[in-house]
Amino acid sequence: MARKKIVAGNWKMNTVPAEGVELAKSVVAGRGEVCECVNFIVCPPFTHLSQVVEAVKGSDIAVGAQDCATEAKGAYTGEVAAQMIAALGCKYVILGHSERRQYYGETSESLNKKMAQAYANGLTPIYCVGENLEEREAGNHFAVCKAQIEEVVFNLTEEQFANLVIAYEPVWAIGTGKTATADQAQEIHAYIREVLRSKFGAAAEECPILYGGSCKPSNAAEIFAKADVDGGLIGGAALKAEDFLAIGKGF
Repeated sequence: MARKKIVAGNWKMNTVPAEGVELAKSVVAGRGEVCECVNFIVCPPFTHLSQVVEAVKGSDIAVGAQDCATEAKGAYTGEVAAQMIAALGCKYVILGHSERRQYYGETSESLNKKMAQAYANGLTPIYCVGENLEEREAGNHFAVCKAQIEEVVFNLTEEQFANLVIAYEPVWAIGTGKTATADQAQEIHAYIREVLRSKFGAAAEECPILYGGSCKPSNAAEIFAKADVDGGLIGGAALKAEDFLAIGKGF
């Protein structure tokens, strides 16, 4: 069974609108050099989602947001609703990113609400799971990922699950000087798929699971060669079109 191959770029809090448009146009310009089998997604800051959607128009590059609100609308100053994101032409939304969990106290309770909002507005969630250094060194990495899946993904209907992307982030390998090996990536991806299979059966074979730990042109091919790794959620390397596209060539 051939699962979707996905390379998603999380720009985080980087680029002003003009830079974002330029970056998006560069990705479109070089897209033809990469196999059509690879699905590219770019996730800019909220401020220039609409301009980036316009910049990739006519290409097969999809656009996603980096988060959405728990509520549909109302007196929630500073929040951005899933409906607003979808209205701009976004197809995806990143939910549960380790930085949101760590810095902004995101919990399974709030993520269940965000997932509901995403699905209600036709967005495909890229749901992030992963353990920090302390949890990894204590040998709790499987338990942490399992809990993050059971508390949120297990609440989805079969129809919703069929429209989900999972991203595994080894939080312990990001900015710590430690590196996850391709074998470590495969081990945890296979485990995640096993957990998904326990709830959703054969449908788990079709769910793309992305690797989100310092994936770059130099290691993409080795990581993507693993059976249960279906692509990457790319951070720093997504800010250079050349590197982002080169990662796509890793398949």
